[in-house]
Amino acid sequence: MESDLFDNDHELFRASVRGFVDKHVTPNLEKWDAQRLIDREIWLAAGRQGMLGLPVPEEFGGPAETDYRYRVVIQEEIARVGASALQSGFSTNDDIVLNYLLRHADDTQRRRWLPGFVTGETIGAIAMSEPGAGSDLRAITTTAVRDGDDWIINGAKTFITSGILADLVIVFAKTDPDAGSKGFSLLVVEDGTPGFSRGRKLDKVGLHAQDTAELFFDNVRVPAANLLGERGAGFAYLMQSLPLERLGIGIAAQVSAEAVFRWTMDYVRERSAFGKRIGEFQGMGFTLAELRSAIEVSRAYIDRCVRAHNAGTLTAVDAAKAKLWATELQSRVIDAGVQFHGGYGYMMEYPVARAYLDHRIQRIYGGTNEIMKEIIHRDLMKS
Repeated sequence: MESDLFDNDHELFRASVRGFVDKHVTPNLEKWDAQRLIDREIWLAAGRQGMLGLPVPEEFGGPAETDYRYRVVIQEEIARVGASALQSGFSTNDDIVLNYLLRHADDTQRRRWLPGFVTGETIGAIAMSEPGAGSDLRAITTTAVRDGDDWIINGAKTFITSGILADLVIVFAKTDPDAGSKGFSLLVVEDGTPGFSRGRKLDKVGLHAQDTAELFFDNVRVPAANLLGERGAGFAYLMQSLPLERLGIGIAAQVSAEAVFRWTMDYVRERSAFGKRIGEFQGMGFTLAELRSAIEVSRAYIDRCVRAHNAGTLTAVDAAKAKLWATELQSRVIDAGVQFHGGYGYMMEYPVARAYLDHRIQRIYGGTNEIMKEIIHRDLMKS
């Protein structure tokens, strides 16, 4: 049973994206891993190909394409070659940073920042997590204090996706310490602002090509015009945008599981042991049957969530379910894929090995899966 999410226009777009991936992504995977960074040129090439900033309005240089299924096509094609680090960077830009700007930026800010998200000239980051505050964002200590016509930001952030390359960073900061959840705001800090610095490029277990960094703000002065949306609304804005972020993670997990399953099936159909193909052994065959069934059932729910997002009806709870289920399934599929590849599954020349390293963060970022369970649990207890 194949997904029925796409129509002919999406498939035409897929052909374009697949050509881009085969030409610009696959030949560079090893280089990007070795240098621990994806070249900026790939962003510019993706912009020229019309793959970035899809929902940006035409007046700001974008195609004004709000059908999220086109983003799913991009994720599928990137997953096909195991380029999880690139997928993470693109999703951070389009599903998170751009989403905040489209929701909350005023016309002046839109004219200033949106065009670069279409061309690939602007790489964005969202700075929420801190050394002492991850999923519990109310515990952050980064502050922004109003000083005349400016805001002065002080603090440190960590685990920031695209932190090294980012031209624009949306900073979640405490602006009113005594206002509870209404005491947080979003401020935009641009590259080159005095007092804004980047720490080390973090050495991660996986996603080696995806730059993740520490960011520091030492009396960083930004104009009042860099306040995104209303003062004190930052926490509410996060809650509004998290469903799409978590849906994006769920989709990334789903399409990765599908890709790894295909790689595994190719291997077990070709590899022989004791006189027959290893995929014909019942023990392995039953596991493959279970995983294939789970992948197809999972895809039906993910597709439903995509349609709900397009309709504006995707809830935070349903997005949490998608993220929880798909990332757990991804782990099961990849673990089995490594096992069924035998010793070759542990060799980096096989894409399943890279997938094994890259996937583990999926159950952590965007809110840990334990937090997803708590969100679902709280919803169950309403009534």
